[in-house]
Amino acid sequence: MSTEPSSIDDTQQALLAQGYVAERELACAVFLALRLQRPLFLEGEPGTGKTEIAKTLAAMLGRPLIRLQCYEGLDMAGAAYEWNYARQMLEIQLQAQGLNGQEQGDQRVDREALSRDLFGERFLIPRALLRAIDPKQDLAPVLLIDELDRADEPFEAFLLELLSDFQISIPELGTIKARQPPVVIITSNRTREIHDAVKRRCLYHWVGFPSAEREAAILRQRVPGASAALAAQIVGFVQGLRGIDLYKLPGVAETIEWSRALLELNALVLDPQTVHDTLGLLLKYQDDIARVQGSEAARLLAQIQAEAHG
Repeated sequence: MSTEPSSIDDTQQALLAQGYVAERELACAVFLALRLQRPLFLEGEPGTGKTEIAKTLAAMLGRPLIRLQCYEGLDMAGAAYEWNYARQMLEIQLQAQGLNGQEQGDQRVDREALSRDLFGERFLIPRALLRAIDPKQDLAPVLLIDELDRADEPFEAFLLELLSDFQISIPELGTIKARQPPVVIITSNRTREIHDAVKRRCLYHWVGFPSAEREAAILRQRVPGASAALAAQIVGFVQGLRGIDLYKLPGVAETIEWSRALLELNALVLDPQTVHDTLGLLLKYQDDIARVQGSEAARLLAQIQAEAHG
């Protein structure tokens, strides 16, 4: 197991060693979340590296990663635990067969014992949240609650006990509390507002689009095969796209994907035809693609070339 970083600068360097180029503000939020043992709530546009920070932290700290992908209709049975009803029914049938020849008084005692046993740990199916706070594990994991804004609002109430005390109360069994608090990362693309009660229990950081300098550094880490000239043109073009009023702006994930695709096409520089053919890797809506293709793409390419020769 790796040791936790001792400072903000140490955190920034440790993330960089795992290939994650973090701005100082994000490194500070991560450092404080580790030191204060508080959940970290990351909000921002899709594709800006929110999910990746949890994966990077797991690798950096040498801890397992447990991921809960949120979706509409998610409830405690899908997120925390559920009872194995099939095994419970089978147990009831087996016990009933064994009770048939016993005295009435013994049956009452055995049925009470069976009722208690049916809601014991051997019939409990743990899901992501419960596995993250399992007191029997030797090493606390990194728990990623990804895209919380996709879940229904009532689901947020289920999280409050976990985020405050790193425990889950199960009515039939009791309270299960973490021996060592997990590192909790919550992400949201802000398709809806998350309740203040969740945010108050977390440290908060907005993950925005990177500056041109940071995006270039990310490309050097993630796509080292791209030449400096091509990488500069890619960053310039993507940064230009983010200045246009589009339905969905390209994130860093799209920048990386586009760069890798251009390498596969043996592109040395950006040219109008290559940009036209590959815009679907950057933009995911046809209206956005139609708006950029042609004059807008030509304008951005001309601007990039002028800056290169300036």
